[in-house]
Amino acid sequence: MARFDSSLGKADSPDPADPTNTGKRKRARMVAGAGIVAVVAATAVLIPLALGSPTPAPPAASKTAQSAAPAPTAAEVGPPVTYYAQPGPPAGSPLEKVEPLNVDVSNDLVGTSLNKGLTGISLEATDLADPDLSSDNASMVKLLKEIDQPVLRFGGNAVDRRFFWTSTGEGVPSDYKGDKTHPVKAVGPADLARLKTLLEAGDAKVSLTVDLGHYNPARAADMVKNASEIFGDRLLSITVGNEPNGFVFNDVKTGSGYSLEQYVRELKDYANAIYAVAPNVPISGPGAYDQKWWQPFVDADIPQKKILTFHNYPLYSCDGSDPKGSPTIANLMSQLMHDRAADYQQSALKVGQAAGLETWLPETGIAACPGSNETSRTHASALWAADYALNAAQLGITRIGFHSSLLTCKGGPPLSAICSAGAYPSGNGQMSGRANFFGISMVAELEAGKFMKLNSAGGGLAFSYALQNADGSTSVVIVNENDPEKAAQTLVTLNLPGRPVTGTMTQLSGPSYSAEDQTVIDGAKTEPKPLAQRATVPGFAYKSPAQQFKLTAGTVTVLNFKY
Repeated sequence: MARFDSSLGKADSPDPADPTNTGKRKRARMVAGAGIVAVVAATAVLIPLALGSPTPAPPAASKTAQSAAPAPTAAEVGPPVTYYAQPGPPAGSPLEKVEPLNVDVSNDLVGTSLNKGLTGISLEATDLADPDLSSDNASMVKLLKEIDQPVLRFGGNAVDRRFFWTSTGEGVPSDYKGDKTHPVKAVGPADLARLKTLLEAGDAKVSLTVDLGHYNPARAADMVKNASEIFGDRLLSITVGNEPNGFVFNDVKTGSGYSLEQYVRELKDYANAIYAVAPNVPISGPGAYDQKWWQPFVDADIPQKKILTFHNYPLYSCDGSDPKGSPTIANLMSQLMHDRAADYQQSALKVGQAAGLETWLPETGIAACPGSNETSRTHASALWAADYALNAAQLGITRIGFHSSLLTCKGGPPLSAICSAGAYPSGNGQMSGRANFFGISMVAELEAGKFMKLNSAGGGLAFSYALQNADGSTSVVIVNENDPEKAAQTLVTLNLPGRPVTGTMTQLSGPSYSAEDQTVIDGAKTEPKPLAQRATVPGFAYKSPAQQFKLTAGTVTVLNFKY
């Protein structure tokens, strides 16, 4: 899949789905509403033994009654708790009934894990020159902490066009082309040292891309040598070029074209030069959206450890030629979107796993189409981001980067997960997260755990996941993508593999699919509350493996049960 240039907000190839028009588009697989602000009701009640709604503590009994009937023990009634009060459907909605959702969680494991650092942010390589990527920028530090140990990946279209690495202060060569809004940027060791302060303050790691568009293995090796010395173990990988399968279609390589065979030869040249100065840094690649480029990368004879990477923008039909691939809310919020994501990701995983390699998806987003569309900045994008990341992780993908920009919220790329306040294009460096950022945060704040097998039935457009955590607790995530403006609450029956003594809840919500700047987590525009501070699941049944509760449409709900 082609992707948008975060600096331009546009796809660079004439046909993002199939630049060669040879039918690749048909082989590509694609991914796959909330009530009002959530608040927590501070009502202390005793948890009843039976399944159902909580009942208040009984009134004080007389002395005669106390002597005749001893008070129940704590083990019989459970401790007093505060129940989570989620938003309900909007007043006056023409509520459409949703089939009840039944989720049976097994002790058996899927065989995949959700690890810290799964979700990250992808940026253009030229953003390395931005002084706002520093520990001095409190707003950027805050965002990194809200997606808990993320990876910042630098690549994008800029790296092979207008990114120039120099460790000696050279001038930018004349054949590097940019424009007023998207100029060529020179980057050197001081920029990496500044970025390191941000990584340390935000507890983040980094993955870099070197310029393949201007063939120069020695310059790339010099960049990696400096990066390895500066970042140490915070440097996860180096990628050689960005989407080399698109070079011939977007003017990176001109003349006779650019073949897969030429890429493999150049990859080897770069890898050998890098290995000579930084042998412990893995090479990740090819970062291509054409499946036929994956296996040749895996088979390439290079000395470093390898990581298979691919890119995907599932809603690719910018001209509407494929109605099911167009960037519309109807396509975004659909079972087809979810299923196609799984198909495409499994294709990459099959190649990586056969070779014993990790598989990453370091650059992704809803669509590569230019400008705004129905999905831009919307609450629906938050629901999609959460399900997309969990779906990928459960299949076995270990890193995901949502492509973003440091440009302004107004005028900058509309699908970016983060953006700057201030005047276009560069703003004032005060960074904030859009709706999709909060969807990412819901996943990032989960405890690391192993995916558990479950059976799920009913619930309309809802997707369920379960994790076995290191402390023995179970986390269950339900992404309820039913329309928050039309759908009634969903009755959920959850069968757990144990008898929980506590059950807590945090929830992302919003008033409609199309709502902009109204997505909240626990009623606020911030990360989920810490686990110890979360309210109890409504209707929690103490020590019962069967739990029953209702969930508002258009929500992402994380439940945690301790036994």
